[in-house]
Amino acid sequence: MKHRGRFGDYGGFYVPEVLIPVLEELEDAFYRFYEDPQFVAELADLSKNYAGRPSPLYYAKRFSEHVGFNVYLKREDLLHGGAHKVNNTLGQGLLAKYMGKTKLIAETGAGQHGLATAMIGALFGMETKIFMGFTDIERQSVNVHKMKLCGAQVIGVEGGTGTLKDAINDALRYWTAHVTDTFYLFGSACGPHPYPTIVKHFQSCIGKETRQQCIERIGRLPDMVVACVGGGSNAIGIFSGFYDDKNVRLIGVEAGGRSLSEGKHAATLVAGRVGILHGAKAYLLQDAEGQVDETESVSAGLDYPAVGPEHCLLKDTGRAEYVAAEDEDVLDVFELLSKTEGILPALESAHALAYLVSLKGKIDPQQVAIVNLSGRGDKDVSIVEKHRPLMND
Repeated sequence: MKHRGRFGDYGGFYVPEVLIPVLEELEDAFYRFYEDPQFVAELADLSKNYAGRPSPLYYAKRFSEHVGFNVYLKREDLLHGGAHKVNNTLGQGLLAKYMGKTKLIAETGAGQHGLATAMIGALFGMETKIFMGFTDIERQSVNVHKMKLCGAQVIGVEGGTGTLKDAINDALRYWTAHVTDTFYLFGSACGPHPYPTIVKHFQSCIGKETRQQCIERIGRLPDMVVACVGGGSNAIGIFSGFYDDKNVRLIGVEAGGRSLSEGKHAATLVAGRVGILHGAKAYLLQDAEGQVDETESVSAGLDYPAVGPEHCLLKDTGRAEYVAAEDEDVLDVFELLSKTEGILPALESAHALAYLVSLKGKIDPQQVAIVNLSGRGDKDVSIVEKHRPLMND
């Protein structure tokens, strides 16, 4: 059954007229193929043998001892490419192939979605262009190099703040002129319909696996499920497995930047107002005149002024809670998880971990928290080093 593109009052598609038939073509193709036995079998094979699913649920013993309650990590960082992004790019890339498209474009902030798209472009032999702001190109140079190694063309975007918002703007502009043979592989659960529904579907494997793993490993469901939120794909993916479990708290952690009080952050659901950006109605950060506000975060992947429409509905209904973690706390927990578990978390994922550290001494030691470790931190080592130079003993 087709989704009508709305999550309560949020979502929809507010796009140039030229894109409406393209989005309708995409919606028709998705509903034609997503349950097709051949498509499902091919995606399942790639998810297992190319991406590395299922990802483990790991008990972080020493980190748990530090915070004073039980913390399990859903290890999406162990997937091919180092993040959850491959779940979505495999699904959408395969959909593009079934639709007869020959070229891929994508936007990227931290570079993980760009890398995952470049990998799939190489896998399927499709010409690939990745739009990326110059600010993010500079701070994520390792991922830029990896994309190029996979054969993708990385197109630098100079406008605005040179971050994810600006990359999406240019990708949408390019798509309007190349709709016939080009598939826009959108990276998060936001943007115009049907992308929030498509991305959620391809990321829902995280929630399904985690729920089953909890029952098998722990013998019960967790007390809380925590994930970072930028556009919102990794969070919507894991949250979706627990929607009906009302005793499980769903907590999304946004980027508080240097300080929420200073006004430079990317905490859209915490501090935003309803508006329209990138083809959808959602909460977004705006100035007093209603213009899209500039964002700031140590994490390129969360440096975005809007959020997926389903998160907006989850906030309004109270099914999910949204908080913010500030840069200093995120950098602290990057080092903490590295030193207690030997696992380097992506700075995006470190926001979720920082929230758990803030609960130290405040909740029952028997509580169980699941964190979606959405990506690995190799890409962020130079950023952490810039802010926190390592001292030689």
